[in-house]
Amino acid sequence: MGAPWSSCAFASLLFCLLSAAITQRVKVLDEVTGYLGQEVTLPCTFVPTGNEIKVSQVTWMQEAAGRKQNVAVFHPDHEPSYPLETERGRLRFKTQTLEDATLIIGPLRMADEGTYFCEFATYPSGNEGGITNLVVLAKPTNTAEAQEVKASNLELPVAVCISNRGKPPARITWQSGLNGNATVSEVTNADGTVTVTSYYRMVPTKEANGQRITCIVEHKTQPQPEALPVVLSILYPPEVTIEGYDDNWYLSRNEAMLKCTAKGNPPPTKFIWSTANGPLPKTVEVQGDILLVRNVDASVNTTFRCQATNRVGQVSTDQAIYVRDQPAKRQSSSAGALAGSIVGGILALALLGAIVFFAVRRHRHRGTKGSYDPKTRVFGNGTAPPPARDFTELDRPLKAAPGKGQEDEDEYDEEDECEERLPPYGYPSHRLEGDEEQYDQLGPMLRLSSPHHGYDFDDMESQHDGSIISKTAVYV
Repeated sequence: MGAPWSSCAFASLLFCLLSAAITQRVKVLDEVTGYLGQEVTLPCTFVPTGNEIKVSQVTWMQEAAGRKQNVAVFHPDHEPSYPLETERGRLRFKTQTLEDATLIIGPLRMADEGTYFCEFATYPSGNEGGITNLVVLAKPTNTAEAQEVKASNLELPVAVCISNRGKPPARITWQSGLNGNATVSEVTNADGTVTVTSYYRMVPTKEANGQRITCIVEHKTQPQPEALPVVLSILYPPEVTIEGYDDNWYLSRNEAMLKCTAKGNPPPTKFIWSTANGPLPKTVEVQGDILLVRNVDASVNTTFRCQATNRVGQVSTDQAIYVRDQPAKRQSSSAGALAGSIVGGILALALLGAIVFFAVRRHRHRGTKGSYDPKTRVFGNGTAPPPARDFTELDRPLKAAPGKGQEDEDEYDEEDECEERLPPYGYPSHRLEGDEEQYDQLGPMLRLSSPHHGYDFDDMESQHDGSIISKTAVYV
């Protein structure tokens, strides 16, 4: 069986049932929300249903620790009374009338949260009232900041986000592109508010320095989540380099310079110049991170050292200097010559490629035009009669012109050599222009079967492109 009801709990239930029965006369709000440090209004009015109902007194009570306590009383013959008031003016009636018992409380404290009863003492009905539940919210103060840590291989908190003195507790999350995780803890304060603290933890590296992450705080008192950006601060020692040496320091050169470049967190603030062998030559001048050589001489033919310092550590680096007797040749000339050679080589390769391309293409074209297909019918495709040509003079020897002797005949042959002489391989000299073109396309031939250089009619065979080739000759 359940635990027996206390008399107070039973009385509260009875009061609730009674209030519901007469709710038409006492008007209250079931729940009112107030904010810590601000004022809140608890409405309560009495609407009589007839002239026979008389109100003599109004009383507000708060239920605390299982019992009721009077917090405000109004009687028309006396001043309003606030029995639990510790700060004058923090509680007051909105109007001092018996029909309107609206109560104003403020500034609110967390102890004000609870259940309130508004009662009207009436005659002849007795006490009539209503119940209001007061909820006190506390808007937290939200902050976020980076935690300075040194770069290491251990997981450490690099940022913290705090939602202070909120009610109810806030919800904290993180937005980050880094490989980390968050921890959350809550502490309840003496006034009933709650402070929520969240740490973002990761392995701190110098690459994470300056990275941005965001703390997101959600709370009932905020219309939307609050975003708090944090820029990480990872401490690491300086990284040092020396710039300015161009490998062309020569005797009597003016205004040579070296610059010590260092980065770190925090930024390096102290630079010390020296040489690998000890102090600096007297011919150099130090200007912070700058080492200036007004006039180069043999004393600067050494190794310079720059040491940079921040509060994390000290780091140094060296730069060897070689002093020449004469200025070195300009690097740009050799670089230009190299670039010119490369460009010239590319152009030569491109030209060679173009020549090879056109040569191969021409060779393929000729090969296609002069090819011989043994399946092809003589003088065409066999559907048309062969063209009429006279080959009777192909084997006729050249004769001298009438009336001339041997010498004249020789002279005649020499004069008409371009017209009448036989070309290589016995092709007739008096062939037609078309025949010359076909010869050019056919190329040189080696005669095998015929004892003479002429061509028999039966030995010739026509091709698709109109050319004539020998069936017994071998083309080379």
